[in-house]
Amino acid sequence: MSDAPTPASEEPAHDPEVLELAQRIFDLARHGDTDTVAAYVKAGVPANLTNDKGDSLLMLAAYHGHPETVRALVAQGADPDRTNDRGQSPLAGAVFKGEDAVVRILVEAGADPRAGTPSAVETARMFEKRKLLELFGEQ
Repeated sequence: MSDAPTPASEEPAHDPEVLELAQRIFDLARHGDTDTVAAYVKAGVPANLTNDKGDSLLMLAAYHGHPETVRALVAQGADPDRTNDRGQSPLAGAVFKGEDAVVRILVEAGADPRAGTPSAVETARMFEKRKLLELFGEQ
């Protein structure tokens, strides 16, 4: 698995040091090192940095169940509805993994439960998570 960043420019970054730093930051998000991730973002790393699969820092933190990292990233401008290359949203990932604390933080941050494929609503229905469906305003 590669976590090579995909910058907004037309040319991907090829500097090995930049790629190594990006890999380290993705790992920090994946492992919930909130203070360090937040410090990197505050120092200029894009809050919406994505890897070669389109997974953002927020997606990795949400999917791996790190509510404080999720909270810090959305506070610094991470888009709670940014989908990865497979159309998955951080909210749907958190629903799938059963990370209810992360789900609540993302909803509070304005995440759309109908965004992505499958959406968080569809995922909650699939796994019969009635409380989450209520949280999303669904029956």
